[in-house]
Amino acid sequence: MIEPTRDPEQLAVHTLRMLAADAVEQARSGHPGMPMGMADGAFVLFQRFLRHDPTRPDWPGRDRFVLSAGHGSALLYALLHLYGYGVSLDDLKRFRQWGSCTPGHPERGCAPGVEMTTGPLGQGFATGVGLALASSHIHERLGGGAFSPADWRVWAIVSDGDLMEGVASEAASLAGHLRLGKLVYLYDDNRISIEGSTELSFGEDVAGRFEAYGWHVQKVDGHDRQALAAACEAARDEIERPSLICARTHIAYGSPGKQDSADSHGAPLGADELRETKRALGWPEEPAFFVPDEARALVERRRAELASEREAWEAELARWKAACPDGAALWEQLSRADLPAGLLDELIEAAAGESAATRALSGKVLQRAAKLVPGLLGGSADLAPSNKTAIKDGGSVAASSFGGRNIHFGVREHAMGAMLNGMALAGLVPYGGTFLVFADYLRPAIRLAALMELGAIYVLTHDSIFVGEDGPTHQPIEQLASLRCIPGLAVYRPADALETAAGWTLALRRRRGPTALVLSRQKLPALERPAGFRPDHALQGAYVLVPEREGKRAVVVASGSELAPAAAAARELGVRAVSMPSVECFFELGASERDAIVPAGWKVAVVEASRDPGWARVAGRDGLVIGMQGFGASAPGDELGERFGLDAGSIQRSLADWLAG
Repeated sequence: MIEPTRDPEQLAVHTLRMLAADAVEQARSGHPGMPMGMADGAFVLFQRFLRHDPTRPDWPGRDRFVLSAGHGSALLYALLHLYGYGVSLDDLKRFRQWGSCTPGHPERGCAPGVEMTTGPLGQGFATGVGLALASSHIHERLGGGAFSPADWRVWAIVSDGDLMEGVASEAASLAGHLRLGKLVYLYDDNRISIEGSTELSFGEDVAGRFEAYGWHVQKVDGHDRQALAAACEAARDEIERPSLICARTHIAYGSPGKQDSADSHGAPLGADELRETKRALGWPEEPAFFVPDEARALVERRRAELASEREAWEAELARWKAACPDGAALWEQLSRADLPAGLLDELIEAAAGESAATRALSGKVLQRAAKLVPGLLGGSADLAPSNKTAIKDGGSVAASSFGGRNIHFGVREHAMGAMLNGMALAGLVPYGGTFLVFADYLRPAIRLAALMELGAIYVLTHDSIFVGEDGPTHQPIEQLASLRCIPGLAVYRPADALETAAGWTLALRRRRGPTALVLSRQKLPALERPAGFRPDHALQGAYVLVPEREGKRAVVVASGSELAPAAAAARELGVRAVSMPSVECFFELGASERDAIVPAGWKVAVVEASRDPGWARVAGRDGLVIGMQGFGASAPGDELGERFGLDAGSIQRSLADWLAG
């Protein structure tokens, strides 16, 4: 047993350990081991290095703290309580319960001080890279200099599991290549995973790997706060490389029976072991959720210092705005992400022209959008010439120059998706491009963007079997259905220039949710629209393209490249044709608005070169869906259309048979 201490720092660290252990014990669910092991490192960050102010959690000059090891959420909530972020002891007692602000893994918006939703390992690591890139990008765009409102750092706690995930490797490689010096990650090197010792599966030289990536790497005892502070100081001073501090820790530090054991990774200590742990640390057994006065007083003094630092920063901001009016104006634009009132008209004008692939039309729209939206930046996973995602004269983000608006992500789709989330969290309007079939690599990050309500934009080209000769490995079949299943993601598949402009308009307006723009490789014809059509109709997700002849009570619905042949068949057969570029936006309309487009009681057919069972919501139980049932094949696109029944003649025959049946 350790003799009870009155050292305020040690009391504060033990407070973090025991608040986390008590919370997990009361919930009978959670991960006590990581919080107990990382309490020293977390305390050093919050007390000595993190620039933050609990009275102003959204202060733009704050550093960003990311708990990538989100299973250790009880540690973050204990920190937020101790530092006065509005998380009460009652909130800690309701850890993992319905409606609490202390869910099992950190969720953006659940409590002040939670910067992002974490839990899926590696995502916080990679998102932090995006946050650091955003800081460097905005800083340079604003002119650099000794003061900048965007000169924040990103501090994170990462785990063995984070470093095992491929997304972290992708992001670490790019961060090292770009020399992102505003990135400091504290690695909880406790050598324990759920199944046991990491020797079972993770025997690599982590420090050597990150040195090879180009990172600044240090090794310290994770329970030696002076050594931790020295390492953090050295990392803060290293501005040419991202930093990894390998902190050797003991999971469930202080627990006589579970320290260094996988038993503490994902389960409560148990009442008996918790009692023995408190005895071993010289901690009162009762009451639970105990916070010593000395710990509160120590942190309160630091809170006063942090508030003063924030006030000094705000005074510097005022002086900078007066001295740099152009930079101040751009800062305001980037902070508000305002859009011009005539955005749709501007983008339609940019896309006007003859028939073209929607990927090419998207590239034209992007050029105009970049002029109208200063915060718009992005790139592609080494596919910019195919995705048409380069901003002309926008410059490239590079280690020597972060102010460019074109990001070369390399063949790193997974990291690209997570980095877009980081840039969106920083207030930018980021986009990333790849082929639709590779959206599967992006999907975990897209899901988190939807959970966090971030306005990331995905430019997904080569959208169907009409990719042609590249064959089934590159021909997306099920990806549209998969994306449409993600709550909060708007999927928009345009059929021509006007719809492409509408899709970009929708994406730029959606600041509280991500958007996927799904674009063709092949040329598509410009569509003729009926009298009374207004361009903003394309923003509602669906509209009538071809009116029906009198007495015909049938509708053909299509999207993207299948719309033109479906509309031609509808004209021949005298039935209504509806363009539906976004199923999600259509179903956000009221019932009467939907009925005006796809009337209740009418026969409905759907045409799309995908395998999407979700179209049954539109077609109904007795409707017809003309699409794909299996994978594609390697052949020219026109032949594939004939072989799979998706050319104009096949579509018309299928519709005629259906109407006659």
